[in-house]
Amino acid sequence: MPPGLNSKEAKPVHDLQEVGMKILSLLQEYKELARLQRRMAKLFPLYKEQRQWLGRFREISRHIESAHNPSHILRFLLAMFELDPAMEGCIVEAGAYKGGSTAKISLVAHHIQREFVVFDSFQGLPENDEPHDKSLEGHSIRDWFSGGKFSGSLDEVKRNVEEYGNISVCHFIPGWFEETMPFFNRKIALAYLDVDLASSTRTCLKYLYPLLVPGGAIFSQDGDFPLVIDVFKDKEFWRKEVGCSTLPAIQNLGKKITIIEKIK
Repeated sequence: MPPGLNSKEAKPVHDLQEVGMKILSLLQEYKELARLQRRMAKLFPLYKEQRQWLGRFREISRHIESAHNPSHILRFLLAMFELDPAMEGCIVEAGAYKGGSTAKISLVAHHIQREFVVFDSFQGLPENDEPHDKSLEGHSIRDWFSGGKFSGSLDEVKRNVEEYGNISVCHFIPGWFEETMPFFNRKIALAYLDVDLASSTRTCLKYLYPLLVPGGAIFSQDGDFPLVIDVFKDKEFWRKEVGCSTLPAIQNLGKKITIIEKIK
């Protein structure tokens, strides 16, 4: 026991483990950001341009409560910057929360001249009984995803995007995914899912993946949740509900950001 601590003052082992995991996660985040910024340097050789974009993204993070790490969304934003201008399709987000990621995506969508479609209930997560326990990153996600969590109203999201993003490229589709997505039929170049639940992931993949253009991709921010991973690996789901005879190309299965591609 460290000097100066009695048995009542000593931290429980599980608390120390949690602190250690947070430190490791922070180091990994810095490492990933450094890697992504090197990739960004190829797109924007002038350091001034890089600094301006990263500064705008940080400004949004300072003012809007977000559910993503900077590296999570930056990976998607870089994929947007790298899109072939000749490729068809809009940008889609499913799960806006309070509009932090929405504002960032809207800035890049405007820059690359793409329409940006935002799906969200704007009432938080739906009621569910999914038994989430731990992320593959090692931390508990128990009780994280009860009904109503991660709620941001449509008015709140729009205000945030108007102030910090570019709302001119945005089209908002409010409602539960299973009620709104079946009627959507636009071609999609890239989609970003931050929906938390396995059931919501299934709905998004069922209706959005068939709309991906060849070379397009869906990025899931929930790729480290075991129940969501089960959806990605479910061959019967892909065959019967999505219409794929084989599993699609999936990068980083089990990692925080999982990417589902439609091969050209």
